[in-house]
Amino acid sequence: MIEPSDLTPLAEGVECEFMYSYESRAPEPAYTDLGIATTRIGGGVALAMRNDPSGGYWSKALGFGITEPFTARTLDDVLDFYREQGVAQAVLQLVPSVLPAGFDEVAAARGLEAGSTWLKLAARPGDVAAAPTRLRVGPVPTAEAERWANVLLSGFGMPAGGLTDMLTATVGEPAWRPYAAWDDAELVAGGNLFLHDGAASLNAAATAPGHRGLGAQSALIAARARAAAEAGCQWLFAETGKPAPGTQNPSLNNMRRAGLVPLYERRNWVWRSTP
Repeated sequence: MIEPSDLTPLAEGVECEFMYSYESRAPEPAYTDLGIATTRIGGGVALAMRNDPSGGYWSKALGFGITEPFTARTLDDVLDFYREQGVAQAVLQLVPSVLPAGFDEVAAARGLEAGSTWLKLAARPGDVAAAPTRLRVGPVPTAEAERWANVLLSGFGMPAGGLTDMLTATVGEPAWRPYAAWDDAELVAGGNLFLHDGAASLNAAATAPGHRGLGAQSALIAARARAAAEAGCQWLFAETGKPAPGTQNPSLNNMRRAGLVPLYERRNWVWRSTP
């Protein structure tokens, strides 16, 4: 049986590091044009993208409570960082178990608002189910890195450009395993995998609109799980939004069918700058 308390540090740690890798290693001129700044605070990371074309996704802070307690002082240091970087909005992704007593009052006093809830999931890589599809699935070659990145961005409603360069930079990097699905010669879906400290994390998965319903994402989950196992990872993690009552999240459904098990819920706390 999976015990959430045992895996929380590993699950949060690998997500923290893949987000840090995406942004801190973005190539020039994308790094400067997007207004990226990154720092490590209180055992976690704070990531800022001042010129975020997605509308705010990439300015976030996470990974707290792993190596040291998350305190009001840590929170103040994070918010000071965002003020210094001039971002309009940032999201703090905090596991409930790391919050200090009275955090609701602490958050309210600093203008934080409780936002959406995400689910963290886990599985042993070898336990992830195989998923047949007529599409061809495999690692992303360098020649198709840009197409792969743009398919992912389009799937999340994010524009091509600097973000394309940021995602493309992961292709060929030792800690990353980008995968794609092709319909004949056309790259139609993709997802990424990050390896860190004996763990692996699924992330950035999307399928082009005309090719949904063909099992691309289930096959990509299975392929990345095999890659994680081959790399010697003991655990595979993922996160996705918790659906509202009466609704479905296809990403969550795909993960659960593949054998990933929900570990815990995590609140997104939203901070907005004041004039």
